[in-house]
Amino acid sequence: MFAWLDRIPLHMIVLPALLLGFAPFVPEPHLWEKLKMLAAGSLTRPIDIFDLCMHGTPALLLVIKLLRGERG
Repeated sequence: MFAWLDRIPLHMIVLPALLLGFAPFVPEPHLWEKLKMLAAGSLTRPIDIFDLCMHGTPALLLVIKLLRGERG
């Protein structure tokens, strides 16, 4: 199911995960802000949900790739 992810070099996932995960750097990274909103139950606007997906997808792919690397 994730064979396509295995073919992507790790550095090609780490860079977007770091850049999008921490952008914007000031005052607070979007990913952290959206995760706090999700925990508080205030993540309701479509733009906020899209923002969480956009900033969180590379980090999620990185976690999946790292976990798959441990299995194999």
